[in-house]
Amino acid sequence: MRPGDELGPLEVPVTRTLIVAGAVASRDFQDVHHDPEAARAKGSPDVFMNILTTNGLVGRFITDHFGSTAVLRRVAIRLGAPNYPGDTMVLRGTVEEVDGRTAVVRVLGENGLGRHVTGTVTVTVPGDGDERPAGGVV
Repeated sequence: MRPGDELGPLEVPVTRTLIVAGAVASRDFQDVHHDPEAARAKGSPDVFMNILTTNGLVGRFITDHFGSTAVLRRVAIRLGAPNYPGDTMVLRGTVEEVDGRTAVVRVLGENGLGRHVTGTVTVTVPGDGDERPAGGVV
């Protein structure tokens, strides 16, 4: 891995099931993530993805590229355009910095409305003989 290396793309179909399952799995019971009528009453055209689901998808994007033994050290994201059912989010990344086996990756996720997520992920890729910390995330 070197600065300038590009990751991706990872295309994520944004389904109603993904939105609702992600909200429930992350214990986010805000009605705008599972009830279309409540979402519309609050000014949204439909339910939309919560930040915790997006955060998990960003993590998956990184580990899909660097491997299942990669350790996410830091994830810092900001949301933009909502992810609504029927759209597709496309994640891409660029390695910005490398220090040994640790890299900082700039991540961008876009959908039909524009930028859904931007941020950085610091990831360490263990080498031969390195042990992965219990739980995977440090």
